[in-house]
Amino acid sequence: MHATFGKYLDVDLTTGTIQNYDIPEDWQTRFVGGKGIAARLLLEELPASAGALSPENILVFATGPFQGTTIVGGGRHAVLSISPKTGRVADSYSGGYFGHELGRSGYDGILIRGASQTPVVLALIDGTASLQPADDLWGTGTSTTEETLKERFPGARVSSIGIAGEKTVAQACIINDRSRAAGRAGFGAVMGSKKLKAVAVRGNLEKTLAERERFVKERADYIKTFINEGYEGFGKYGTGGGVTVLSEMGILPTKNFQEGTFDHAEDIGGVRMHDTILVDRETCAGCPIRCKRAVKTSFDGSEVLPEFGGPEYETLAALGSLCLNKDLDSIALANQLCNDYGLDTISAGVVISFLMEASEKGLIEDDIAWGDPKAIIRLVNELAHREGSAGDAADGLDVLANKINADFSMTIKGVEIPMHEPRGKQGMGLSYATTPRGATHMEGMHDTMLASESPCPEIGVNQAYDRFSLEDKVQPSLAFENLRSFDNSLVLCCFTPRAQGADYSYPLIRSLLEAATGLSVDAAEMLRIGERAYAAMRILSGRAGHTMDEDGLPARFAEPLPSGASSDHPVDPSVMRQAIADYYEARGFDRFGPTDETLRKLGMDDCIGNLQRG
Repeated sequence: MHATFGKYLDVDLTTGTIQNYDIPEDWQTRFVGGKGIAARLLLEELPASAGALSPENILVFATGPFQGTTIVGGGRHAVLSISPKTGRVADSYSGGYFGHELGRSGYDGILIRGASQTPVVLALIDGTASLQPADDLWGTGTSTTEETLKERFPGARVSSIGIAGEKTVAQACIINDRSRAAGRAGFGAVMGSKKLKAVAVRGNLEKTLAERERFVKERADYIKTFINEGYEGFGKYGTGGGVTVLSEMGILPTKNFQEGTFDHAEDIGGVRMHDTILVDRETCAGCPIRCKRAVKTSFDGSEVLPEFGGPEYETLAALGSLCLNKDLDSIALANQLCNDYGLDTISAGVVISFLMEASEKGLIEDDIAWGDPKAIIRLVNELAHREGSAGDAADGLDVLANKINADFSMTIKGVEIPMHEPRGKQGMGLSYATTPRGATHMEGMHDTMLASESPCPEIGVNQAYDRFSLEDKVQPSLAFENLRSFDNSLVLCCFTPRAQGADYSYPLIRSLLEAATGLSVDAAEMLRIGERAYAAMRILSGRAGHTMDEDGLPARFAEPLPSGASSDHPVDPSVMRQAIADYYEARGFDRFGPTDETLRKLGMDDCIGNLQRG
């Protein structure tokens, strides 16, 4: 298939062996790339008995056909492995420039097996790969690691871990371009367990495109669709603009999900950031939107520097409203520390808000007041270093919750819940409940998108939906999951494809895909590609023990929010239970995952036999 190299770099850290892994042509046409190819590869190569931090685990960096082409939204890459939080395969996505560079490397991705005895760096420079000692980098932050490797390999892009990953903290992530994170799943800990400090990539190859002139023209036409007032405003205030909007809607996670409004939302929102501490706007490869923040300020004697980026919506909410913290400067410093330590900011915020509630209820000895910005900074440091109260959560928040008999750990399948409130987005709650990877907001329907007349007829969504209800949500939830799964197989930024209304952009995306790869995809096949990737992930989680019985939401979401526009709309557990059953039926799953009949319908006959039933 054009726009791919048809091979992965296959690295065994135990033996030091480096070789090519050829990707079958039929995998490319059925799964395209990114998430789909990586999940199919793990089905083939990952031992079913592997543990997240064992040498048998495999870590995959993956691109799709658009990486390396400078298409808007293509400055991303996927990372897949077994999560130390769930014990199952999860996927994560990061923007910036690393994915673009990998897309020019001569390889579609990197498969990393085994574990080194001593710290190493994997360098893929102009098509040549090598493992190099990294003893001098072990113990340094991601910023120092990146700076050092860029001096060593001019023009390279770097993905690395910090202290948190080295100490295999469950909330550790992988940082590239200093401020971009492949987060949520704990993959920093996976790299740490393998003694892999960093991956440095410099590419020098242009992909062969099926119809280059057509692709260049359509790529230019696609860029023009982002030059409008809406995207100008989004770029100006970034995702942080959502803080005040969601608080007004009553669905800004606040006080460890006990509330949905925050009196100080304006103090930590995107407009306040823009008017005070924002000094620059960053972007990803090929993107004109420039939604990424770069801030400069200080808190409690510590400088916050623009090279570490700035807090996005999820960070502002997780380290702000969720902890009742109204101090924007402290959030910016906590974000900088997380980036340098290699900590997921959502996970850190959920851990800290849990500790604040545990302290309030007398379940831990540490006295941690709600909203205390200095305590937040202290706890971020503790979590990264496995010290103090926060360090007690470093093996997973649920591990700590079980230890102190706390029933308010806001996780799903061990993964801390992102900053989207299912009591006001009940269709998203269904995706939360059923996801094979643990709580994620990146591959499902945000009900607020369809609360007004914004139909998506191509994917079978033809009406507005009540965001406070689960009624009739199975079909649109499933359709949006498949659509986003398609995006993640292309590895396109979720903010660039428009999925509803008059700006619906998928026909143009499919045309670009055809011009790049030669693969002609209609709307139905687009959704099947996404569905195949989703099914492959569900097989992987089912193989590790995931059944329908464990799908659901934390009990707190069955309680009504006390005030605000979304109050009095708890998630009814019995209604959710029925929606989960209906969802499994609609997907063609039994309680263990995709049935053989479903896999045959999807053209995944070669994946049959991976699930043990009964």
